[in-house]
Amino acid sequence: MPSSVTPMIVTHDLERLAHFYTGVAGATETSRTPDEGPTFYLGLRVGDSELGIVSDGSVEGAPAGRVLLSIEVPDVDAALNRVEAHGGQAPAPANDMPWGQRVAHVRDPDGNAVNLTTTR
Repeated sequence: MPSSVTPMIVTHDLERLAHFYTGVAGATETSRTPDEGPTFYLGLRVGDSELGIVSDGSVEGAPAGRVLLSIEVPDVDAALNRVEAHGGQAPAPANDMPWGQRVAHVRDPDGNAVNLTTTR
């Protein structure tokens, strides 16, 4: 059964964002539309959630939107170490939060805000 809500990121470089989310958050590809030719939509599974990436060349150079993705990962520090190698930005180390999570605030290659979290 599909999710009731699937967040989707619109990007001019679909493969670059897919590389980031698969390499940093452990996402796996679930669908690609169309089956042949340039991909318009890429479905990813991140843990028990879905994330869509939509290709639209007209957004190149546009500022990132007001979106914050929070992604639970097995080990924040290990994921944080992969961010820059996968085209993202990691301006600061992870922090332990009083509500029981370790959190790293990063940006994906398009500049979208992403919180990498591990619940302790």
